[in-house]
Amino acid sequence: MVALLAGCSAPSPDGTHVAFYGDSYTLGTGASDPSVRWSTVISEQRGWVEFNPSVNGLGFINNRSAFGEGDLPSLVIQNDPDIVFVTMGLNDNFSYDLAADSIRQQISLDLDRLNDELPDARIIVVEPFWYTDERPESVEIIIGWVEDAAAEIDADYISGASHWIEGHPEWMASDGLHPNDEGYAEMARRMDAELKNLGL
Repeated sequence: MVALLAGCSAPSPDGTHVAFYGDSYTLGTGASDPSVRWSTVISEQRGWVEFNPSVNGLGFINNRSAFGEGDLPSLVIQNDPDIVFVTMGLNDNFSYDLAADSIRQQISLDLDRLNDELPDARIIVVEPFWYTDERPESVEIIIGWVEDAAAEIDADYISGASHWIEGHPEWMASDGLHPNDEGYAEMARRMDAELKNLGL
């Protein structure tokens, strides 16, 4: 479990506590250091206490067994944050053909659970990120499911995030799958603008 929590801020009584439920694009895979991933940049800009247990390959159904007993939403709930970011859905595209119904159901289950168990938290759901200019049909379908589930719990919703780094191969790390430092800087810039529109 220690490895999963690498880069998370230690508990503090001061500041707004913010938890991130995400995959590699929120974990910061491809960055030279966790300090330059978008979640840490926006947290430091705002003086937030960051809790980021995001996991490579995680989806609403993909790689959920990585935690053994429990799951990442359990960790988020235990942290009792003031704000929760949900940045999920990218990896579920790789299971869409075999598990579309399960993905759609789990999106609602996860968001309903966070809303029910963290009634005082502000939940911000971000359109699922995407990493290539080519977009399979499943990308838009999963985006729609996430947006609908966010509306059902009256969460804030940030649209357009699947396009934030498209058309810029120079923003991708050497693996061709994840942003590099420049890519994360752009994601932080875009997220900062969206959060300012939400009054944050």
